[in-house]
Amino acid sequence: MHILLTRPLEDCSEMIIKFQSLGHKVSHLPLLSIKKILHEKINLSEFKGIIFTSSNAVRFLNLNGLDKNIKCFCVGNATEKEARGQGFSNTIAAEGNVLNLKELILQNFDKTEGKLIYVSGENISVDLDNQLQNEGYDIKRLINYETVHNEKFDDDFINRLKLDMPDMVYVYSQNSASSLLKFIKLNQLEGLWMSTNLMCIGEKTSAKLNEIKWKKIFLFNPGEEEFLLYKI
Repeated sequence: MHILLTRPLEDCSEMIIKFQSLGHKVSHLPLLSIKKILHEKINLSEFKGIIFTSSNAVRFLNLNGLDKNIKCFCVGNATEKEARGQGFSNTIAAEGNVLNLKELILQNFDKTEGKLIYVSGENISVDLDNQLQNEGYDIKRLINYETVHNEKFDDDFINRLKLDMPDMVYVYSQNSASSLLKFIKLNQLEGLWMSTNLMCIGEKTSAKLNEIKWKKIFLFNPGEEEFLLYKI
């Protein structure tokens, strides 16, 4: 099976190796680049809990002054793995869904315990901090990275892709979906995806690619990628 992965290499290198070890052909089309944002200085010792909605948020955070034993809420297993690699020991992970993450926070962090800090990228699909504020939590959002659309791609890669279109393509965000649609139109690939299964996180992501004719569209949560191989 030919699989196309679209995340930055640091976010999908393990998956590439895993799929290749299972005998699949893997192509990599990084639609987005991640860049660190210099943010205001914050006294991290003031906070009693921390929230991460991506691995990048963990990677780009200066952890000086932060107690790594505090409750650490992660959106999914990959983010939790990154947090544990950075020394966090008291982690709680949702199943790749921000709304599930909110419920975990409500269940495991009483608003009287103290302040929360929510570390994220510039663009988010759910305003988790505002929702928690509405529940009475004292929470600060810290933006420490931005997502940039890649616009230049290797011509040889595009020509190889035209000759061997993937059986599956994984898309992880609305930003990625917009970038993929732009890539498809720019390279006149609109009519080549009818044998390709589109795997998207959420309906809003898949909706951005509805004008392309796909074999089938599947919705999934992070961590289910390998399981989806056996559904088609």
